[in-house]
Amino acid sequence: MKNVLYLSYDGMTDPLGQSQVLPYLIGLSKKGFQFTLISFEKPDRYSQEKNKIENLCFEHNIDWKPLIYTKNPPVVSTILDIRKMQKTAFLLHREKQFQLVHCRSYISALIGLKLKQKKGVRFLFDMRGFWADERVEGKIWNLKNPLFKFIYSYFKKKERTYFNESDAIVSLTEIGKKEILSWKLGAVTPEKIQVIPCCVDLKLFDPQRIDPDILYQKKMEYHLTDRFVVGYVGSIGTWYQLREMLLAFKHIIQIKPNAIFLFVTKESPSIIQMEAKDLDIHLDSIRIVSVQHQKVPCFISLFDCSIFFIRPSFSKKASSPTKQGEIMAMGIPLICNAGVGDTDELVSRYHAGLVLNDTSDESLASFSVDFPGFNREKTMQGAKEYFGLEQGVQSYFIIYDRLIG
Repeated sequence: MKNVLYLSYDGMTDPLGQSQVLPYLIGLSKKGFQFTLISFEKPDRYSQEKNKIENLCFEHNIDWKPLIYTKNPPVVSTILDIRKMQKTAFLLHREKQFQLVHCRSYISALIGLKLKQKKGVRFLFDMRGFWADERVEGKIWNLKNPLFKFIYSYFKKKERTYFNESDAIVSLTEIGKKEILSWKLGAVTPEKIQVIPCCVDLKLFDPQRIDPDILYQKKMEYHLTDRFVVGYVGSIGTWYQLREMLLAFKHIIQIKPNAIFLFVTKESPSIIQMEAKDLDIHLDSIRIVSVQHQKVPCFISLFDCSIFFIRPSFSKKASSPTKQGEIMAMGIPLICNAGVGDTDELVSRYHAGLVLNDTSDESLASFSVDFPGFNREKTMQGAKEYFGLEQGVQSYFIIYDRLIG
């Protein structure tokens, strides 16, 4: 049995942990790897989901070591969390003698790098995106503040160290990989970087598994019969352009007066409702529901089309929206914007819907929802080929096998 330490500053009780961490670890544990998992859990989510995640990890022989995430005071709390992660990781290494440390994003990589330098543990940098740039471009770090300017510079230097000193790198996108290679870093070769997008559990996101009776009940419950349902799934947060998506919906109403915008999200409904009011969109044409991850496929099946716009920027070259694979797997046409990771190229390659060149007022008021180029069969095949969880697990297995096989 080969011992692997997986480090994540994201929580396993968060939806992200349940869709983008645990499925991979479960798949890899079946291939002979023994995982110890350190994650940081938000207290409210931890109290709600702890038992479920504990049982799942126990069932698949994953030794989960949850730590509690601290939010305040800013910066100081993160430093304290990093120290907790480092102390726990080194204590566990003394006991288990890890052969590989798999680090999800930049904060976890601080500890992975030290384990490599001090203990000789192989180091996989699973970057997840240009994190420091995301913080600045997402207006979380203001570079006019000397403290944030220092933190940004610190992580940009660390970024190059991670790329150079890691034994393998995972990028979510081909465009992200090309960007890294353009930096001409001495120890970074094309072979060192593996592209693995945010994958989808195709056994869960499978139209054939949707119960028609439950689907009919949901249509009745949310008054969706004889309606053209525009759907959005997932969080909104910093990067998703809520206003532009609502403006696009306003245009769709002109074409299809019976249109409804269904949000499947854990965001506060007031955020969406206030923006809709501001754009003079009647709230009776908006539906907002919050459901567990297991129930999301049923709600996607209610969509006639799905929409997501992400603000393009440098850091978004490395972005792979999880929702894209989920929506394509369910055979629903997409409306999205260009300039975000490999998103537009994949929509074009698999005839999965419509790509807008930008989200200007002109573009948002001139598109069609007839989707003449949409091919449901090719879209679903694309989800299987590119976003399938089994393919993702196999890609990680190839890296693991090369490093510690």
